[in-house]
Amino acid sequence: MTDIHDFADDRRAKRNVAVLVAAQAILGSQLPMQFVVGGLAGGMIAWTPCLATLPISMIVFGSMTTAPWLSPLMQRRGRRFGFVLGTAAGGLGAAVSAYGLYTGSFLILLLGSYLAGIYMSAQGFYRFAATDTASEDYRPKAISYVMAGGLISAIIGPQLNKLVLDAFVVPFLGTYLAIVILNIVGVFLFLALDLPKGTRGTTPDLNAPTPRTRRELFADPKIVVAVICAMVSYALMNLVMTSTPLAVVGCGFTNDNANDIVSAHVLAMFVPSFFTGHLIARFGTTKIIATGLAILGLAGVVALSGVTLANFFGALILLGVGWNFGFIGATTLLAGSHAPHERGVVQGMNDMIVFGCVTLASLASGGLMNCSGGSPVEGWSMVNLAMVPFIVLAGGALIWLSFKPQTAEV
Repeated sequence: MTDIHDFADDRRAKRNVAVLVAAQAILGSQLPMQFVVGGLAGGMIAWTPCLATLPISMIVFGSMTTAPWLSPLMQRRGRRFGFVLGTAAGGLGAAVSAYGLYTGSFLILLLGSYLAGIYMSAQGFYRFAATDTASEDYRPKAISYVMAGGLISAIIGPQLNKLVLDAFVVPFLGTYLAIVILNIVGVFLFLALDLPKGTRGTTPDLNAPTPRTRRELFADPKIVVAVICAMVSYALMNLVMTSTPLAVVGCGFTNDNANDIVSAHVLAMFVPSFFTGHLIARFGTTKIIATGLAILGLAGVVALSGVTLANFFGALILLGVGWNFGFIGATTLLAGSHAPHERGVVQGMNDMIVFGCVTLASLASGGLMNCSGGSPVEGWSMVNLAMVPFIVLAGGALIWLSFKPQTAEV
């Protein structure tokens, strides 16, 4: 049971945040590695270049289809159970992907990528777990600090990838084997979590408030706008980032250049997290989300203005900062829009919708990049032009919310 004093000074929440930051840093480093090699490995053994990014799409699809059952499962069994399950799936997925790469089987590589998506889904709930024992004032900071753990993963992942990328005769095999080891080591971090145990085996509280239905929840303007803005921020980041290694190599640069650009991008995704929570507390969630959307648009402008290394670095850095403001802002807005007993449904549905759209963006990324123009430059341009209608959608949703009567946070 949570002690009132623990909640007041957030001692318990700060301990959990420290564990989740470490998990984000160590275990999270596998995702940059997966995203760098996924398209390259797919392009090596896929039946057609148009399917090169399908392994990345399968990771996101795995995350989308996992969220609706993993979130309620964690509400029943506790966050720790779900995080350990996700880590086990991440290790198994990397092992299966390694086998698929070794045998040259694209289907097995896709299966391993899908299993890796279960880990991605579990990692997505780190940010929500940070709020489970946090006070209202500490909540946006807790989310930001956990997301900031990705800063270390942005260093570990791509740099480790450089060391193991060509460790074996089969290209990229070393990357997947290194990910297996990361998951084995990282799973022990969750022993230090001090979170609610879940509701399994407890006597139902007859006086507990009745959760709103899904229809009622998604009639709430704050929930709707939070989901839309999270969806757009994450989907556009994934749309552009998925094609980046292919565009960089296709424009005549090296695999190491692609690693360095992705590393800079992931750093930009998480460095702002050290102050995003403070900015949200000072200026409000909607202003920070709007700033994030504007920066995403600027990233597209930089990408369309040229294909030099400076353009790639500049566009991907702006893309990371825009994602940070948009996604953390949307997560904070969502966390304050539902009651604790509604979190299993709301958070699961949110991540299913968000990663469903990210899956579509990932699928579209490969097609736009490889099959919409006669050259990598034309494909890269199409990828970035595709951002425009979605930025308009999210911006319109924020404007719509501003005209709605404001209610207190739940």
